[in-house]
Amino acid sequence: MATADQIKSLIRSYSEEDRERFYSIALQVAAHEAKQGHASLAHEIRGLVDNHRKRTHHGLTVVPFPQELKGLVVSENPDIPFKSLVAPRATLDRFHRVIKEFYQRGKLQQHGLFNRRRILLAGPPGTGKTMSARVLAHELKLPLYTVQVDRLVTKFMGETSAKLRQIFDVMAQKQGVYFFDEFDAIGGDRSLDNDVGEMRRVLNALLQFIELDQSDSIVIAATNNPKLLDPALFRRFDDVLYYSLPDESERKHLIELVLGTFLSGRFSWKNVLETCNGLSQAEIGSACRDAIKEAVLHDKSRVTENELIENLDQRREVYSGL
Repeated sequence: MATADQIKSLIRSYSEEDRERFYSIALQVAAHEAKQGHASLAHEIRGLVDNHRKRTHHGLTVVPFPQELKGLVVSENPDIPFKSLVAPRATLDRFHRVIKEFYQRGKLQQHGLFNRRRILLAGPPGTGKTMSARVLAHELKLPLYTVQVDRLVTKFMGETSAKLRQIFDVMAQKQGVYFFDEFDAIGGDRSLDNDVGEMRRVLNALLQFIELDQSDSIVIAATNNPKLLDPALFRRFDDVLYYSLPDESERKHLIELVLGTFLSGRFSWKNVLETCNGLSQAEIGSACRDAIKEAVLHDKSRVTENELIENLDQRREVYSGL
């Protein structure tokens, strides 16, 4: 039988989400059992570890979804903590409320109440909507299932609604955070002149699926333009969070977070923060990582103000041509 130290190490590595250490200790347990003459148990433990490793690759877990949904849902186990999310305090507080209610959902249910499960994220590209879904999945210790909405919509009558039904059926069987990006592709306003009958039927089906969903999974929908969504969708969500470009304090916090130890002690924040004006969180983060790469390649341990500004300007030039 596993030693007390091995059991404690297994629990510690699991709680710290250190998958490789967990595997290593499990194999040590298998080796220990083999020495004790328990060959069958040792073989079973090794088989369990090998099978799970085959299903896991760079944080992506292959989940046996129905064949019809192959390629439509991407699964991952994110490791992005809450502190990595840069957003206004009010947004962070409401996001934290979702996490708090999830962990205390049993207490709420005793009073006939339910935790927030359906969240709509709205805001410009690069402001943190996808990262928020990953952070939430990590904080709730649930897998993240990203629905490829652009692949979900097909030209065949009834096929899109059928696939949506399958996704909601899976949602009831596999608890997780289900992320629908570019949600307006299936949730568009039915009153728009260019709307077609099939997409109206898809939206009607979607409204019904959301209304009837009583699973333990979390549904997150994201859109860059909430004005494109049908008004009936908004009341189907428990909370709507609006994202925007970062203000000055958020820009500074983001730069400090990404640069970390590469942040130079002689930083003229005024010039840097002015250069960030108009850039999204994703663009600023990418510029910081580009600056770190250059520092590493030149054997430098710090990123200077001018080096970061140069990379920020390059990001601005890339997007200015779009």
